[in-house]
Amino acid sequence: MPPAMTWLVRHGQSASNAGLPATGAANVPLTELGRSQARALADRVGEPPDLLIVSPFIRSQATAAPIRERWPLAPCETWPIHELTYLSPARCVGTTKQTRQPWVDAYWQACDPDYLDGADAESFRAFVARLEAFHRRLRALGGESAIAVGHGQFFSGFLTGLRRGFEVSPDWMKDFRATEVARPMANCEIVELAGEALR
Repeated sequence: MPPAMTWLVRHGQSASNAGLPATGAANVPLTELGRSQARALADRVGEPPDLLIVSPFIRSQATAAPIRERWPLAPCETWPIHELTYLSPARCVGTTKQTRQPWVDAYWQACDPDYLDGADAESFRAFVARLEAFHRRLRALGGESAIAVGHGQFFSGFLTGLRRGFEVSPDWMKDFRATEVARPMANCEIVELAGEALR
């Protein structure tokens, strides 16, 4: 049985969100606003979760830190709920969102689930496999509550999978992208999922 309630939380504002040059996929820090958002998020956690799940990326770890400080006895685990790294981080170092936009557009126009932009990138098919694995692990948890602090892109994909299954295809990829662009998660936004939605 999945937890009675699961929160999906996007990390606070990161340097990349603020338009600063990229420093790599995993090690983008929070801005001062992002740290303030993380503190405000912790204030909303009125009781310790049965499990705090955190992405391995620095911006998610920093967002979860105030929750861990408030509830130090709550179990915390790092799960691979990081975003899809579809552009090679090596070639993106030092670039801005504006610089990368043509690469982003080309990737989503091709809509090839098996494309790899480099040895340090991830295919869309591998990303969907992580989404499905997250679903399986959540369903096995039990308990009253879980909080997952990760990335809007990951959670948008997860919600797409709950809606249409995790069988990846170019159409699935297009649907995911259209949904993510039309309604991106805000920094530190919470999506609440009752246990029934995860079964």
